[in-house]
Amino acid sequence: MSTKITRSSGKRLCRPRFKNPDEHALKAELVRQIAGVMKGQDLTQTAAARRLGIDQPDVSKMLRGHFRQFSVERLMRFLVALGRTWKSSFVPCLRTRRPPS
Repeated sequence: MSTKITRSSGKRLCRPRFKNPDEHALKAELVRQIAGVMKGQDLTQTAAARRLGIDQPDVSKMLRGHFRQFSVERLMRFLVALGRTWKSSFVPCLRTRRPPS
């Protein structure tokens, strides 16, 4: 019995996995910060959920990478609720992008 192998066009790998990869990366960083604050304050998921105003299962999902349901703004508010302040600044990009024409 022989197996038929078909050559891929490679286009599947070029498609972005997320609708907005930059926003997804920002959300992932905010969730990483939230997890760090929880660990630093020795907060259980239940205690964190009370502070954040969400249910414990939602905290669990968020920490496991299922955070699409939360906006960037809401994740930032979670950090404020955990006692963090938001400070924003612009830093040089590692990759260059062309400005839209």
